[in-house]
Amino acid sequence: MNLEDVKKTGTTTLGMVCREGVIIATEQRATMGTLIAHKATKKLYKIDEHLALATAGLVGDLQVLARYLRAEANLYRLKRDIPMPVGSAATLMANILNQRKFMPYYVQLILAGYDRTGGHVYSLDAAGGAIPDKYTSAGSGSPYVFGVLEDNFKDDMSVEDGIDLAIKAISAAERRDSASGGMIDIAVITKEGFQEVPKEEIKQKIKQFSPNKEL
Repeated sequence: MNLEDVKKTGTTTLGMVCREGVIIATEQRATMGTLIAHKATKKLYKIDEHLALATAGLVGDLQVLARYLRAEANLYRLKRDIPMPVGSAATLMANILNQRKFMPYYVQLILAGYDRTGGHVYSLDAAGGAIPDKYTSAGSGSPYVFGVLEDNFKDDMSVEDGIDLAIKAISAAERRDSASGGMIDIAVITKEGFQEVPKEEIKQKIKQFSPNKEL
């Protein structure tokens, strides 16, 4: 396995910074080659009340890394009585990934969170790179997501507009990327904490933006 293989990871994930917080989103299809192995797979993990991880790659690797980070975030909060800063969480995860760069975890990750300095989104690669950005995407559907975000993302965008844009971007990927599909999961993280967008709200917006999509 090499890093070129990791770049071909099936899935579509995205993260973006909005005015009041951050948006993090995924679709739910899991594939094994050309087989759709699971139609409702969890790819968005709550790490703490202010942190979330969107994952693309091998399910086992993703679940282990989410457990690692959740445990470390809890320990940080217990020891210091404050939540782990988003940048610190990104650095910690980057260090874990870097320790295995010669036989890497088969993953692409997006870490999103909100701390006392505001909202943050990081893209993490399998070798341990951690790059902050206003928006990013990972997985095989990411080229289509980037196309939508490049044209439509705006600085200081509201959370509601961010939710709409996330649905449009992932729906665009699902129309062209066979490894992406199914329902869309979206979470919003603000100073009030982590909140998943209700499925019924997402379904209504999908019908509005992509009326021919099967739910």
